[in-house]
Amino acid sequence: MKQKLPDSLIAPGHADYDLLTALASEITARVGGALVLEERFPAMLRRCIDDVIMTPKTGRRAYEELEKTEKTYIGTRVEIELRALLRLPRGRLDTQILGRDVDIKNTMGSNWMIPTEALDQPCLLVAADEQRARCYLGLIVARPAYLTQGKNKDGKGAISAAGFANILWLLCDHPYPANFWRCQDPDLVADIFSHSTGNARMASLFRLIQNSPIARDVVEAVAQQKDFMRRIRSDNGRGTRDQLEQEGILLLSGHYDSQLIKALGLASCSSSEFISCRPRTVQQHRLAQQAGFRLPPLPHNTRTE
Repeated sequence: MKQKLPDSLIAPGHADYDLLTALASEITARVGGALVLEERFPAMLRRCIDDVIMTPKTGRRAYEELEKTEKTYIGTRVEIELRALLRLPRGRLDTQILGRDVDIKNTMGSNWMIPTEALDQPCLLVAADEQRARCYLGLIVARPAYLTQGKNKDGKGAISAAGFANILWLLCDHPYPANFWRCQDPDLVADIFSHSTGNARMASLFRLIQNSPIARDVVEAVAQQKDFMRRIRSDNGRGTRDQLEQEGILLLSGHYDSQLIKALGLASCSSSEFISCRPRTVQQHRLAQQAGFRLPPLPHNTRTE
């Protein structure tokens, strides 16, 4: 999405003000309030994109690796998920809000293509910027004056530079969960996926990325196995947790080890996240032992706190 957007002109006196503010209020109310929208909409976008990338099955880790048809399908998936999130019915266009037909448009780029059937109708605009991990949700009445003169082969027109000022934003340049792999060093990622077994890849993941919560879907993507959670548990000395423990590294679950995670001063983990760390002090080592971990002895010159 464009990083510099004009200020919205949607204010009392604007031709679209009454309609767009009414639609925005209805959307916000349906999801349970503005704070719920800020939490659930970005998570929905992340899920839609990741479910098409399908890292556990395909080994792909980025939007850019998708086929053209898959990229198109993300728009369909967003439409379906957004209707479900807002509990909206189907309509003559994509949905209906307050009895008005509304088109839902999604982009992973910098603009939306508006079809002829949506002209002069309200459109719900969705955008995800994967590189910057920012998302957008807005409303516009797709008036011809707001669109570019040039059309594509299907007769669709994009919103013009000036037309962007006629969008009422519900969320603008709002953070959403980043693609985990995009945030990691490429050499580190290559190292993790260079191993031929799920156990070895998992051990590499938690060995190389410590002190940072890692989501369950990332673990599944690395394991690339049906029973991937088995790899993360103790398994009679064969599991990833056992292997890392022998190296002096703790592999902790946000669900089962929340108290130890807190005691060690690590970042907070949700119940579906994991975190690894290497105890560096006598106190941290003692806390791990009290929790049942059997770590190698610390060097004699280790600090006590």
